[in-house]
Amino acid sequence: MDKWLWAARFFKTRALAAKACELGRITSNEKPAKAARDVRISDMLSIKNEAGDYQVEVLQLSEIRGPAAVAQTLYKETEISRELRLKAAEERKALQQQDLLPVGRPSKRDRRDINRFRGRT
Repeated sequence: MDKWLWAARFFKTRALAAKACELGRITSNEKPAKAARDVRISDMLSIKNEAGDYQVEVLQLSEIRGPAAVAQTLYKETEISRELRLKAAEERKALQQQDLLPVGRPSKRDRRDINRFRGRT
């Protein structure tokens, strides 16, 4: 399991993939998956990592890590999973735009800009 997750580029290292299995973030056919479990074609995997939650079907097996284009051929993500991930990404992006306001007192340069904007000298 950890080799396949690493080869499919869900995790940067096999150690991170194994740790995710230990923590219960990987399920195979709705059962918690261990790192040493064999992955089979047509398995439905639920993967939770920093990038989001994925629901994927295994299409091919691989034990070597190749380019991203090859890694994407190993699985097929469900439409529901893709929509939920895109929606969550949009929400994160909207929250980041709100955080662009400065925190604390304006600097001397900011104060000059504010005064210039208000028409003060």
